[in-house]
Amino acid sequence: MNIVLLEPEIPANTGNIGRTCVATGTRLHLIEPLGFRLDEKEIRRAGLDYWKDLDVTVYKNYQDFLDKNQDAKVFMATTKAQHSYTQVQYDPDCYLMFGKESAGIPEELLLKNKQNTIRIPMVGDIRSLNLGNSVAIILYEAMRQNNFEGMRMEGQLHRHSWDEA
Repeated sequence: MNIVLLEPEIPANTGNIGRTCVATGTRLHLIEPLGFRLDEKEIRRAGLDYWKDLDVTVYKNYQDFLDKNQDAKVFMATTKAQHSYTQVQYDPDCYLMFGKESAGIPEELLLKNKQNTIRIPMVGDIRSLNLGNSVAIILYEAMRQNNFEGMRMEGQLHRHSWDEA
């Protein structure tokens, strides 16, 4: 699985998304310009000590991303899409793209990829969810559709055993 952030602006969001990527074995793709430097403390704080384990690639622009991922099946998350994120089938190697916090993915890109735009349903006129929350919601649906491949499905207690119950 792949998460793509197009021109992210808020370091804490990217740090949190990075941590989610490590927890799910997902690659993170960052398309410049970024609204921060990758060595900022906000990134490290949000990503905690997981940032060193993150598989992350940075691209100089959207065209650079396309050139280096020519066969990528990209789903573009936007509040403007006509279809819910639950109405598509995600392949294990698909790319889930999210736009910058202040403006989302440019409408010109959405129109060129209309068949692969997805949205998270919301009530009323709320503009959008937090970027980190949106990534988690859609990523975990994609992981669920792929049977959480490679993920640990059982938790462990620290001081007790589930056999005690």
